[in-house]
Amino acid sequence: MIQKKNLTPVLLAGVFVLMLGLSYAAVPLYDLFCRVTGFGGTTQVSKTAPDIVLDKVVSVRFDTNVNNLPWDFKAKSNVIDVKVGQVNKIEFEVENYSNEDTAGTASFNVSPSSLGKYYSKLGCFCFEKQVLKAGEKATYVMTFYLDPEMVNDPTTKDLHDVTMSYTFFSTDYYKQS
Repeated sequence: MIQKKNLTPVLLAGVFVLMLGLSYAAVPLYDLFCRVTGFGGTTQVSKTAPDIVLDKVVSVRFDTNVNNLPWDFKAKSNVIDVKVGQVNKIEFEVENYSNEDTAGTASFNVSPSSLGKYYSKLGCFCFEKQVLKAGEKATYVMTFYLDPEMVNDPTTKDLHDVTMSYTFFSTDYYKQS
């Protein structure tokens, strides 16, 4: 009986430490899960292009948005047809139409979300702080390909069009030095 009384607080303390550890690990583990599986339309980052290009063509639509920034943001082409496995570049035009220097960071997702794990970026301006001076215009480039493995996945093999959606969010703490 004495051992049982001593064991209960130790078990409760162990459960508490485990739960605390899991709460700290939740965000990085969720991020890793999304990057590996493409969950929620999370795209992949790649360092090399695929070895094969398929004849399958997919229309990629680019949706651009701005949240709390005095910017105009648009893709030079709203839709491009790409071959699966082929490396493609898309240019985005951005203009700060205010009288002040401003900064923003772009985030993105792809729809349908099942394609996220096959949409691979070789180069992107996303998640990097972009600063535009008052009235300044800039061009940003995103280089990507659709992984040929998508044709082997029952959830993506019949896709003919996808949407890549970008949103520029204000970077609140930018101050001109």
